[in-house]
Amino acid sequence: MRLVISFLAGGLFGAGLHLSGMTNTAKVQGWLDVFGDWDPTLAFVMGGAMIPMGLAWLATRYRKSALSGTAFPPPPSTTIDMRLVLGSVFFGTGWGLVGLCPGPVLAALSYGGAGVWIFLAAMIAGMGVAPKIIDRMERAMPA
Repeated sequence: MRLVISFLAGGLFGAGLHLSGMTNTAKVQGWLDVFGDWDPTLAFVMGGAMIPMGLAWLATRYRKSALSGTAFPPPPSTTIDMRLVLGSVFFGTGWGLVGLCPGPVLAALSYGGAGVWIFLAAMIAGMGVAPKIIDRMERAMPA
């Protein structure tokens, strides 16, 4: 049952990314170009995603387990540390330069062309290298 729910949720997520334009790099870069030719339409996508997620978090307060019977994940950490800051910088840099992030790049694999595959390779490489860079920076910084 868990695999069926995961498959349906992933398919719905991918379809939503495609329909909303989040897999269109020009649209995403237009959203980020606040001082140029700004395209505010993705604000509705983000708001439309945050509202049901907020409701889902509220609903989990009154349930012991998910519909699949598994435990809910713990709430995210609220600590602002080196990992959060550098992860945000890496994410934002990739998103701003290319107009893709992990979810949309997976949704765009079937039709995005060579650029999507190059971004995916760079993203996977970054996911492998970033923890090493962060660990090295944390060791170099005084406590």
